[in-house]
Amino acid sequence: MLKFTDKGIYCKQADLYIDPWKPVKNAIITHGHSDHARSGMNNYLCHTETMPILRLRLGADINVQSLPYNQEISINGVKISLHPAGHIIGSAQVRLEYKGEIWVVSGDYKLIPDGLSVPFEPVKCHHFITESTFGLPIYNFPSTEEVYASINQWWKQNAAEGFNSVIIAYALGKSQSILHHLDQEIGDIFLHGAVANVNNAFNENGHNFPGTWVSPEMDRKAIKGAMIVTPSSALSTPWIRKFSPSRAALCSGWMQLRGARRRSGVDRGFVLSDHCDWSQLNEAVLATGAENIYVTHGYQTTYAKWLCDRYQLNAIEIKTQFEPATGDLD
Repeated sequence: MLKFTDKGIYCKQADLYIDPWKPVKNAIITHGHSDHARSGMNNYLCHTETMPILRLRLGADINVQSLPYNQEISINGVKISLHPAGHIIGSAQVRLEYKGEIWVVSGDYKLIPDGLSVPFEPVKCHHFITESTFGLPIYNFPSTEEVYASINQWWKQNAAEGFNSVIIAYALGKSQSILHHLDQEIGDIFLHGAVANVNNAFNENGHNFPGTWVSPEMDRKAIKGAMIVTPSSALSTPWIRKFSPSRAALCSGWMQLRGARRRSGVDRGFVLSDHCDWSQLNEAVLATGAENIYVTHGYQTTYAKWLCDRYQLNAIEIKTQFEPATGDLD
């Protein structure tokens, strides 16, 4: 039912693509990250909480419709529904059924709840398309509760020693999860404009994240003991240096690798990812009951071979233009 083409994952019967990387007529978007949500489509379909993000990032005038989770529509005989992926707010797996054959396109996903996005729900299918960003046994992430507690303790210690704390995280997804768990009694919270803009988009659906946008007129030298949430683009710029003295931390699954924090040039690394680690990937794949697995961006060659050898699944590597996460894009 689905084919991998030079434009993206295509369903001929419904004449639509899932997360296409070239302009097409009809596109279903799993979530708002830039390698999955691109400009130039005539028509977009996404989850309700993703719609304001698409308008923010792709233009207020795009033609976009939305669906809640688990609501089914039919296009030319193909039954289509969206299901929680747990990756970020509004992220969705796409289920397509035609004449009894079921495919699920997972997009990006994680199984460990972050306390904010709707947790991942396995969807039974015959064919499952999975990412493999952290598809090696060395990746074994700690609980999010442990990581959030460590972030607050780090902030509290920095404030006591006269330092501002700078958290580097992707503006869409991880920043909101971190903000949701920050202990506001420790101090003030300030936001880079990119993070503030995403927060404002999510506010359309009833979210309310803490933090104050850092305007150009703000006296950053007067800010003491605060938490500043910013994407990596601001690192080593005059914008961030004006919060001195400060200590910076990067939140990423890559922080589990020895030397990753040193190479990133930050003071602290927290192992926090919006993707599956090794055990989550295996759990998710097996929970679908699918015999046919298509492994995309990440360690796709290694992970596809593992699924064949360990679980006797028909797993193959698929080359796509989705980008494996690096730095804070995880």
